[in-house]
Order: sequence, then C-alpha cells, then structure tokens
Amino acid sequence: MAGPPSLLPSTEKKVVTEDDSADYDRSAPTAAPSGFSAWVFGGKGVTIGPRIGPVLPNIPVDIVEVDKQIAIEDGHTIQYRTCSWQKTAALLFSEYICLAIMSFPWSYSVLGLVPGLILTVAQAGIVLYTSLVLWEFCLRHPEVRDVCDIGQMLFWNKKWAWYATAVMFLLNNTFIQALHVLVGAKYINTMVSGDDSVHCRTVSFSIIVTIICWLCSLPRTFNMLSKIGTASAVFTFISVVLAAVFAGVQMHPAGYDLATTGEPIVTAIPIAGTTFVAGLNAFLNIAYTFIGQITLPSFIAEMKDPRDFPKALWACTIAEVIVFSIVGGVVYAYTGNQYMTAPAFGSLENVYKKVAFSFMIPTLIFLGVLYASVSARFIFFRIFGQDSRHKNEHTLLGWASWTGILLVTWILAFIIAEVIPFFSSLLSLMSSLFDSFFGFIFWGVAYFRMRYADKRGITLVKQRTLSGYLMAGINIIIILIGLFFLTAGTYASVEGIIEQFESGSVGSVFTCASNGI
Repeated sequence: MAGPPSLLPSTEKKVVTEDDSADYDRSAPTAAPSGFSAWVFGGKGVTIGPRIGPVLPNIPVDIVEVDKQIAIEDGHTIQYRTCSWQKTAALLFSEYICLAIMSFPWSYSVLGLVPGLILTVAQAGIVLYTSLVLWEFCLRHPEVRDVCDIGQMLFWNKKWAWYATAVMFLLNNTFIQALHVLVGAKYINTMVSGDDSVHCRTVSFSIIVTIICWLCSLPRTFNMLSKIGTASAVFTFISVVLAAVFAGVQMHPAGYDLATTGEPIVTAIPIAGTTFVAGLNAFLNIAYTFIGQITLPSFIAEMKDPRDFPKALWACTIAEVIVFSIVGGVVYAYTGNQYMTAPAFGSLENVYKKVAFSFMIPTLIFLGVLYASVSARFIFFRIFGQDSRHKNEHTLLGWASWTGILLVTWILAFIIAEVIPFFSSLLSLMSSLFDSFFGFIFWGVAYFRMRYADKRGITLVKQRTLSGYLMAGINIIIILIGLFFLTAGTYASVEGIIEQFESGSVGSVFTCASNGI
C-alpha cells in the first residue's frame, strides 16, 4: 500500500466518534509485510500495514493521509509537514548528542569499563529496535502527533490511557527542562567561582537560564529548530571531545591527592562493595541518554515523507555509540574511580573544565527548548484544531497562547530544578519513572498489537518457527525490562537521592550556595 501518490489509502470524510469504534473492521485484507531491508532502512519500498484500530475520536478521517495533511497546509503561513530526513536527523542529533554524555564516565566508574561498554551497545540496540517499531506504528497511523495519541491507541482506545500518558509525557519533558535549568545554573556558577560578590547564586542564575530558555523556545516549527539543533550538536561534540582530550593531557585529575587518595584506579569490572542501588543508578544514567522515543512521534509527524525516518535514526544511533563509548571510556581511563564527578567536567583542572564546559552552552539551552516545544505543541494543537487560523497563521491569540504555554512549562521546570538540585540522581529518577514506559513497555505492546492487526501475531507462534518465537520473546523481554525499570529502578533512584541528602553531598532546596563543579 505504500508509495505515491498517497502514503495511505483514501478514506471517506467523516469524524469518528466513540460510538464508531465498535464498527472498526478487523476482517479487512492485510498488506504483505515489507521486506527486511525496507523495514530496517526505510525508503519508498516500505509497505504500510493495517491500522490496529479506528481513528481516535473527534479526529477528522480526512487528515489520516500525509499527502492530505500537506495539501491542507499549502498556502498557510505556518506549515508543519516540512522536515526532510536530514533535518529530522539534525533534531535527533541535537536530542541525543547532549550533556548527559558526560555522565557516562561516572557510570563506567561504577559499573566497570567492560560491563559499561557492553551495556552501552546493548541499550543502543534496544532503542534502535523499539524506535523502528514506533516508526512502523506512526506510518500506519499518520494522524498521531505525539506519544499520548499512541498511548490511547495501544490500550484499546481507552481515554484513561490518553490521560495517563499525557501526565507522564508532560512530566518527563518538564523534568528534562528542569535538568537544563539546573545545569545552566551549574555552568554559570562554575564560570564565576572566584567572584564572591554574587548573592543567592544558584536561584538567581536559574532564573536567568529559565528566561533565556523561554525566549529561545518561541519558534513554532521543528523546521526552524532543526537548524539551531545542528549547531547545538556540533558544539556539544566539540565539548565532549575536548573533555576527553583534556583528561588525557592534564597532569592529574582535579582534586588529585597522591598521599590521601592515590593514583587514579580504573577497573574492568565493578569494584568490590558496589551496591545494587549504585550499579542500577549508573545503568539508568546510560539508559536515560539513549532513550528519547518520547519525541519521535512529534518528529515523524512533521516529516514530508515519514518512510525516510530510519535513515535519520541509523545515522544518529551509529554516532551515539561511537561518541558515548569513546568519550566515556577515555575520560574514565584518565580520571579513575576516586576523582570522578557527574558531569565529568568536574574531573578536569580549572582552565580545561571551563573551556570544555563552555562549548556545551548551546545544548544547555537548546535541548530544554526542544522538549519545551514538544510539550507546548502537544497542548497548543489540542486548543486549536487542524483548520484553525490561530494554528496556521500569525495571529495575536495564537502567539499569546503559544508564548503563555511555554512560560508555564519553564516556570514549572525552574521549581523542579530548585527542589531536586542534583544531576546524576535526577537522570536516574527520570529514567526509571518515564523511560520504563516510553523506552520499553509501549513498544513491546505496539509490536504485538500490530502483528495481531496483520493477522500474523498468533500465527508467528502457532507455526512454531524460530523467527516467531524469537520476535515474541524479544518483545516480552522488552516489556519486562520496562517493568523492572519502573519498580526496581524507581526504588534505586529514590534510595540514591536519600543517600545523597544524608551524606550532605547536595545542597538544600532553593539554595543560594553555588552548585558549580
């Protein structure tokens, strides 16, 4: 069914309501599945399979074709279906090539270098696979604009699933915004560490960062943000490479004390006495950096040809594995267990630290901006419908609503940043609470729902083929990993936070003291 002139078959123009859901015809003919190469790498040869259920209530059926969505936008001042796969790749790079890379050396110091590298590659593979499942789902249902629509469709069109997903979606994005407010203040504190004239440092600097990020969030399309994102990814790459180089050329890591602490110790496996809480928190840091599927439906929803999405995904995944592994391994190798900080800029001598950290400025701002934009368009598109002139034109009400929504998200992010003033544990908490669903559970369920719609779900197992058992087993494991993240991961994250407070290694809430590294 794939291919010009339309990405989906035509459908009569009406609005599907809750009462129509029962009329969805599951006996309709199914399409032959795409070849393996087309499914893995995308392109014009992709076959788009059948839907798993009806169009969500109150969504016009005449916008379930990508071509029609583009046609409807034609002539409007603000257009959304404008991204090529290259621009989408730029968005992915800007999302994944980020500050969290500098938590990898700390994770390797806890897990040991060998398990750390193995888990890095394994996590990348899982995210690549689940992202392809997500992409296949979005091809079948091109009217979905975010992960909340997907949540409702996956769980049999139940409205509670939409609300539950929406809460997690907005909290996840706001936590990420908060992380960038926190680290933005950390950067400024690091740069002015010798200036005692600044009063109430962290709160004041957090307010400054929040205002800057809010202003930078104002562009309304990903087409514009992708250009900024490209520059952000480039600067981040320079920053982490400099950090790795400086770790190697400096005489000793920051805080070096031969008499008390000794030479840096690097271990291939976890050191004796490493606790379950510490090890799991270290892995959650790795998982958080890779898991970004929550934004992918929004990216795919603004592509001119969503069939090309895997090209962007593969380019980003390969770059991730190379950059994360090399930077994490090199910085850890020269810093060792005793002198490690999170982020690892704190392990560099003062001048090196400030130079490398400064190249991270675009990402400190942009990545929070990206997630703020995803949250804002989620709310904005539900206030103003597909044909609203406030959505598609420059109107006072449209811009006032967009600006106000963004302002609220950044105020909430500022509050969270001041209440949870630490880096690595915040990453772990976010990973366990939200990535359990958006990184694992959703896509395991999506696989089984799509195979059932293909009328191949039961057959895959009944035929007792190796591939049937293998794919069913892989997706069951993915769901179980998500449940493990949600339960044990949340426990480990909370315990890690409690331990940090008890040891006095973090500041108090709304602290005026410097949080510089």
